[in-house]
Amino acid sequence: MVLLSPSVSALKMLLAICERFSVAHGLKYNVTKSELLVFKSGTKTYTIPPITLSRSPLQTVQEFKYLSHWVTDTLKDDVDLERERRALSIRGNMLARRFARCSHEVKIALFKTYCQMMYTCSLWSNYTEKAFSALRVQYNNAFRGLLGLPWRCSASGMFAENGIDGFQAVLRKRVASLWVRTRGSTNTLLRVIARRMDSPIISHWMGMHVQSNKNFKFV
Repeated sequence: MVLLSPSVSALKMLLAICERFSVAHGLKYNVTKSELLVFKSGTKTYTIPPITLSRSPLQTVQEFKYLSHWVTDTLKDDVDLERERRALSIRGNMLARRFARCSHEVKIALFKTYCQMMYTCSLWSNYTEKAFSALRVQYNNAFRGLLGLPWRCSASGMFAENGIDGFQAVLRKRVASLWVRTRGSTNTLLRVIARRMDSPIISHWMGMHVQSNKNFKFV
């Protein structure tokens, strides 16, 4: 469970509601696994008074994992991109090692299933070029390793020849899918976010689909 609050006083009110609910239903929060994260605004520094849950202080952290997605106090996605890069490296090496003697068709199906999932990639919007490029290179190398292709072969060429989406295409499809679902959601907040063209996340999504030719990169 995650509580989001614009102020310390509002957060205390939310925690008080949780405490009353737990007492009324005979439940108990595990304070040792509960954490406090303060989202930063630029270079400003904040002095946060002690926040308690069930009379125990909450530990303040700079990042935490929620539903396998890393959230940081700076709202940057580099940590989560690195999480996906490592996971993709493990999956790619496993496929190349265990299914080396399978047919070409089987390898293509395995790659689509295990290397194109990119969990929560549609939420990535604030990251460095270094982190993004590292994940893109890992994706390309996973495909080369599975098919036994030379390491210096063209990434765009090998994906086109095998009818496989490249890294950028995978991200665009995931973004488009999430955008459609949020616009059609019954949740009012999600619909408002999805329909506001000046929203940072929407601006980023549009930028992924509308690019000039000079921004295209091939490895």
